[in-house]
Amino acid sequence: MSSSALKLLAASGAKGEATYVDDVFSTFLYDGNGSTQNIVNSIDLSGEGGLVWSKWRSGYYTSRNHVLFDTERGRTAYLASDNSSAQVTSYTNAITYNSNGFTWNQQFPSNMNFGSEKFASWTFRKAPGFFDVVTYTGNGTAGRTVSHNLGSVPGMIIVKSLTNSFDWQVYHRSKGNTHGGTLNEAYAFADSATYWNDTSPTSAQFTVGDGNGVNYNNEPYVAYLFAHDAQDFGENSDESIIKCGSFSYTAGTPLAVDLGFEAQWVITKRTDATEHWYMADIMRGMYDGDGPYLAANLSNAEGAVGVAAATATGFIFDPGTNNMPTGDYIYMAIRRPNKPAEEFAATDLFSLDNYLGTNPTEKLLSSGFPVDMSIIKNFEAADRRMLFSRLSGDGKYLRPPSNDAETSITGFRSDSNEGLLVNGTTQNLNGTSQRNIAHMWRRAPGYFDVVAYTGNGVTGRAVAHNLGAVPEMMWVKRRDGVGIWLVYTSSMGATDVIQLDVGGGSFSSGSYWNNTSPTSSSFTVGSAGTVNVNTGKFLAYLFATVAGISKVGSYTGTGNNLNVDCGFSAGARFILIKRTDSGGDWYVYDSVRGIVAGNDPYLLINEDAAQVTNTDYIDPLNAGFTVTSSAPAELNNNGGTYIFYAIA
Repeated sequence: MSSSALKLLAASGAKGEATYVDDVFSTFLYDGNGSTQNIVNSIDLSGEGGLVWSKWRSGYYTSRNHVLFDTERGRTAYLASDNSSAQVTSYTNAITYNSNGFTWNQQFPSNMNFGSEKFASWTFRKAPGFFDVVTYTGNGTAGRTVSHNLGSVPGMIIVKSLTNSFDWQVYHRSKGNTHGGTLNEAYAFADSATYWNDTSPTSAQFTVGDGNGVNYNNEPYVAYLFAHDAQDFGENSDESIIKCGSFSYTAGTPLAVDLGFEAQWVITKRTDATEHWYMADIMRGMYDGDGPYLAANLSNAEGAVGVAAATATGFIFDPGTNNMPTGDYIYMAIRRPNKPAEEFAATDLFSLDNYLGTNPTEKLLSSGFPVDMSIIKNFEAADRRMLFSRLSGDGKYLRPPSNDAETSITGFRSDSNEGLLVNGTTQNLNGTSQRNIAHMWRRAPGYFDVVAYTGNGVTGRAVAHNLGAVPEMMWVKRRDGVGIWLVYTSSMGATDVIQLDVGGGSFSSGSYWNNTSPTSSSFTVGSAGTVNVNTGKFLAYLFATVAGISKVGSYTGTGNNLNVDCGFSAGARFILIKRTDSGGDWYVYDSVRGIVAGNDPYLLINEDAAQVTNTDYIDPLNAGFTVTSSAPAELNNNGGTYIFYAIA
């Protein structure tokens, strides 16, 4: 069904099937295995068609080409964006396009799946308003038109000849129909009618001049078309998931680019002088500092320049050590996943791994999904608890029992679509025979969000977020300096706060939330340095209730067995409880270590102590959990008030 038909259905009260960015785009990282390898990224290529773009990141080689396969050209031939060569056709069955991803087969070029090498892949599915692939044959006559099915005016078009060594040609809406770029080179954009015949593309066709790169007589070509701001996606079919734009940049001053959505993938190019086509994505890291990059025009291994850092409303260009020169730039950016939590099972959004260290062998902490936040603790010893966030960058962690600034360690990576990777014995993440628990969260609208923001010291500063619902609980922590952990819950309201790093009760202060309740798109902070010191770096974690999946709530203690109904059907896998009207620790339970009718081990999020194993303070309950009559006043005092967060 077309996007316009979906909108008509929505307007008439009917509900069509929504399309999300999750359905049409994926960044998937993998290690080569030198054999058949299935990449399951939930993108339907066999039914809908599209493009698979793969790049070697690091390993044995010093450089390897980009590899581009698409369903229009089939399974046997690939192009390399970093050179002008004709497509390589020496493989009889290199790739299979599947309904949930693709498969590298045994006959493959080594720059796609060489054993033990690290690779990135980006999959673009055909979809009106997002992406299309077309092939055509040149006629050598300026004004040749090529039909497409993008359904909207393209924001960017990339064209490559298939049998000749002609350069890749690029159209970008910000440079208009009089200029063209070269994807396989770092050249500035040039002014010539030979590219696009000085004719703007339409929602049904684009026009080429008589240049060899776009229209050599009898030459076959492939064109990749990317949309701009077609607001046809999301739950109500009114969201944009891709934008193509431009900006002017002054060296040494990181620039915030406002997209109206958070970016998960960005490609940028300086157009007024020589510069590379830099590519960044959230799976490999888009954060403050020197994040990893690849360049579409280079065969080099992954480098660290700091091209883009994700923000709730777009991205920050050159957030690192100011490597980019002053000049004019174009970009193409794709929205972060926007499929709501209700479209997932609870196990797709939260996972636990009770693992034994395997030093020095690298260990995968299995979640089955990309992890956006994790809390890891050696629960058998008094070792530090570490909270990692994808938006911070690999190896950077905060400590909930401490008000210390963010710290860096080696041996921790989040560049996996299946979980987290730890190596070595650093901070006991993977020490031999040491038992750890990893709690792992995935961001999803309505369920959980993470926001990285910079303070301005001004009372009433509104911080945008992408939770897509009113937060019922928030944790806020300064990253670049000492600062207490501040917690907001809807049951306490915007005038009260409580700390995550200590066991005290709640207290009133308007300097934190500015006496202003959060909304579904922003939360407000006061002037307190712990939430809004000028130029300070902060992280905020936002939680909400999703029917049958998560519950943020409160209860009043009775001193007797107390059933807490969370609306679940098979009990809670994770429980966090804190007394608010008096002092008391933050108790953490999970089903992997045990939520049973007998003794239930607990950890304290505000302490580094080992778990306590000989108490029976909670019991399982299909609808949620039961606080028992034997629980202490910190969990079940008659008349006491408590907040909790539970996940099914």
